[in-house]
Amino acid sequence: MMSNPRRITARERHLILLYSNWQFGMTPTQFYAKWGVNYEQIALICSRSDSTVRGWFRNGCNQRYPTYNDLRHLALMDFLLEHFEEIPEEVLHWLHLKNLENSLS
Repeated sequence: MMSNPRRITARERHLILLYSNWQFGMTPTQFYAKWGVNYEQIALICSRSDSTVRGWFRNGCNQRYPTYNDLRHLALMDFLLEHFEEIPEEVLHWLHLKNLENSLS
């Protein structure tokens, strides 16, 4: 627990409201159609099992549905795949992506 938390101002309340109403998502079908990925890679992106992801692509009584968090993960991955090189290095450091990129090279 922080001993001295930062005070929430009108700016932060506004940002929280914007974020909570943000309709940022991409369906597994849209992601699969756009990128040359397999179900296992979608499972990795969403931290789901392969069988759960396969269920998203089924029809009928065995069909499963992704959560809103799954849709956000896919939308964020789509954004990164489209724009990674355009993201300023400082932002990559804040997101701990620069160190990850170096370790995967």
